[in-house]
Amino acid sequence: MSVRSGLRGLERLARPLPAGVDLYQLRPDGRVLLADRDGARELGPDSAHGEAGEELLRFIDEGQFAHYLVGDAKTSPERPSNATYKLGIVAPHSAFTPHAHGGEHLVLSLGPASCGLYDEERRRVVDVPLTPGLLIRIPELMPHSFANRGAARLSILAANTGFGIDHEDYAITAAEAERRQDVRLAAALREVERSRLPGTVTPRERLAARLRRFAATLETAR
Repeated sequence: MSVRSGLRGLERLARPLPAGVDLYQLRPDGRVLLADRDGARELGPDSAHGEAGEELLRFIDEGQFAHYLVGDAKTSPERPSNATYKLGIVAPHSAFTPHAHGGEHLVLSLGPASCGLYDEERRRVVDVPLTPGLLIRIPELMPHSFANRGAARLSILAANTGFGIDHEDYAITAAEAERRQDVRLAAALREVERSRLPGTVTPRERLAARLRRFAATLETAR
């Protein structure tokens, strides 16, 4: 299903919506469509500002983007919204700089991904392959890195307790931990840096992705 036909279908669904209601379509190819009763458009990194004024923010690294659904980049214990919930658009075959969050972190992967986690008890990095629909919960201050194993954009849904992207404790990297003289955290983050992310997509996963795209075409056909 082309983006153009997807936009037309989503626009028809959104036309009768009450004012202020948004409808998102997270496609199997990693593209994200957004509609309200005034129209539909693609939400993607090719345009940092959409027709409706929604902004894609830098998501930790260059080439990665976030679109807030709950809270904003300035969320913090001093300016709380309890949690932030955002849509992430992850570049193909890429991994985030290893980091640790000051609060609890949950990520729902909508495509082939992986997450490298530092196991403090066993003193080693665990690589967790993620498939569409898997949600991972990461405790606060656990060093990790999230990666897109696929050749297409990856959509994720990410929730963080207490911190938005602008807060200094949102994503603490090894360099920042060293600056803070947190030797233990810095060493753990350096271990994650040495892990072999993002990994690859298996033939079985590629077949499953084609079947999901076919199913999505059937489900959205009008």
